Amino acid sequence: MTLPVALTGTDVIGQAKTGTGKTLGFGLPLLERVTVPADVEAGRAKPEDLTDTPQALVVVPTRELCTQVTNDLLTAGKVRNVRVTAIYGGRAYEPQVEALKKGVDVVVGTPGRLLDLAGQKKLNLSHVRALVLDEADEMLDLGFLPDVEKIINLLPVKRQTMLFSATMPGAVIGLARRYMSQPTHIRATSPDDEGATVANTKQFVYRAHNMDKPEMVARILQSDGRGLAMIFCRTKRTAADLADQLKQRGFASGAVHGDLGQGAREQALRAFRNGKVDVLVCTDVAARGIDVEGVTHVVNYQTPEDEKTYLHRIGRTGRAGAKGTAITLVDWDDIPRWQLINKALDLGLGDPAETYSTSPHLYTDLGIPEGTKGTLPRSERTRAGLDAEEIEDLGEVGGRGPRGRGGRDGRDGRRGGRSDRNDRSGRSDEREASTRTPRRRRRTRGGAPLDAAGQQPVAQAASGAEEAEAGEASRTPRRRRRTRGGVTAAVGTVEQGAAEAAVDTAEGPSVETAEAAGTVEKPRRRRTRRPAEQAPAVTEQPSVPAPAAEPVAAESAPVEEAAPRRRRTRKAAQAAETAAETAEGTAETAEAAPKRTRKTAAKKAEAAADTAEGTVETPAEAKPRRTRKTVPAQTAPEGEVAETAAAPRRRTRKAAASAPETTEAAEPKARRTRKAPAPADSAES
Repeated sequence: MTLPVALTGTDVIGQAKTGTGKTLGFGLPLLERVTVPADVEAGRAKPEDLTDTPQALVVVPTRELCTQVTNDLLTAGKVRNVRVTAIYGGRAYEPQVEALKKGVDVVVGTPGRLLDLAGQKKLNLSHVRALVLDEADEMLDLGFLPDVEKIINLLPVKRQTMLFSATMPGAVIGLARRYMSQPTHIRATSPDDEGATVANTKQFVYRAHNMDKPEMVARILQSDGRGLAMIFCRTKRTAADLADQLKQRGFASGAVHGDLGQGAREQALRAFRNGKVDVLVCTDVAARGIDVEGVTHVVNYQTPEDEKTYLHRIGRTGRAGAKGTAITLVDWDDIPRWQLINKALDLGLGDPAETYSTSPHLYTDLGIPEGTKGTLPRSERTRAGLDAEEIEDLGEVGGRGPRGRGGRDGRDGRRGGRSDRNDRSGRSDEREASTRTPRRRRRTRGGAPLDAAGQQPVAQAASGAEEAEAGEASRTPRRRRRTRGGVTAAVGTVEQGAAEAAVDTAEGPSVETAEAAGTVEKPRRRRTRRPAEQAPAVTEQPSVPAPAAEPVAAESAPVEEAAPRRRRTRKAAQAAETAAETAEGTAETAEAAPKRTRKTAAKKAEAAADTAEGTVETPAEAKPRRTRKTVPAQTAPEGEVAETAAAPRRRTRKAAASAPETTEAAEPKARRTRKAPAPADSAES
């Protein structure tokens, strides 16, 4: 009924029962509409009509149905040498892309992989003349509808569209008319077959307990005249578990469900077709379109979701005029669902009888021999089993392992091991070949920064001007040190050769007493937490004659001994400033020292440097590191005797071991703020 209408190029909606030959109903018109080199040789087409892009497209819901339709079309188009290619997921991309590059006439595929290759510009659908949606009610369901609409948008507007399925609800027909142009609805039924199901299939429904179902199935599989059997489960876990239980009971069983990789799924189906496995436990992925000769029994281990699923499940038997048996095991919880299915299909089996594996009517209905147990006798275990069928390496890219553990067989590119990912990304090689030096830590527990040779440089004092001049280029980054009170190390004069080592000796309070008594070594203070820092050393400056008025003040100014160091507070600082102002010899410099702030610090340092005479520049090779609580060393004209000692500062553990004194008069220290003053510029005499 379909062939005359479809050959004219009219859109067709074909509906017929399972096992009536719908595949060739749309396959033969497709093969006739395709232009092949044989048509050019026979004069039925022109050479410019030939193309390597697909001329016909068949969209199917499952991978198993995709391979089956492809094989049927290859068989039918063998005489005309029509090129047919299957495009579906779970396989490697490369063979499918190579087949498309060589040229193809008919493409049979699942929606996901078709959209994937079309998005990569590997599949060109602009020359498709005919589109077929096999199992149209499933393709136009909410799950596939968005993908199907995207595929239809890639096709030319002028094309032939054909829809085929055993179940075609009215809502699906209304939806299908959106994509068709004046379609012809053809429903093929036999005059003596009025029901929705095939008349050659006997149907039995039993109310069974869930824990007794495996035993019942094992005894049903030993009924008289049983050939190949298919057992349908609702979940993937149930299918895998039941297949293992039947294998332990001695049956040659295989499983087909979504948790298996594509190679394992095709292995089980191929072993089932070849007869190595006689029991196939599967989910609804194998419920549509699968055609295997010799299937005599179909068992619904769990109640199907709806009446359409039920029709497609039991349609795996009783195909092409053969007879079959369909058994449905309904649990107590599934009684309402089964009653809806029974009402929709008008089966007359709404109240199934309570049945167990030992019930007599089970043996009578299905022809099970008396005394049959739940284990297959060893004498009847003649099948080779699933292991006899070799698994094909398909280069799987997204499937999971045999027991749902992804990538266990090494073919899962998406779920591969860590070493595989490292090999693909090259990260492990990059880590080994990386030449970037690791970041060095700057923070140390004590000590000055090291030079390039790894030695600690000797600190040398520098004048204020040279310190500011060399600060930008050679000054090491200032490290913040937390102390209880800052201590300003006094800068003294030492011998010229002491610049290479730490200052361990200091000169006396005046030049005359230093020459007479020599250098006096002070005991080094013991460091408990951190090593003592080396005091800065300065080269000895040549003596310069002082002005006439200065010696009088210097002679009359006695040298005060250093007061015992105590913790400096605000009151102590004010007392030190008062003592410095009232000391003798300050008549010439009667100008009182103002409170030292950030703005006056630099000005005072410049004034002190301008009044200094006889100052000799010292090299600024290495300067003492300035911290927040240190003050740059300031020099005074030689010949002046210190009138008053600087205000005592609190000595901390990080203070210098010795504080050398010079004959130069120390200027009274002003009150310090938290931040150190800017370096002062000094002028040469």
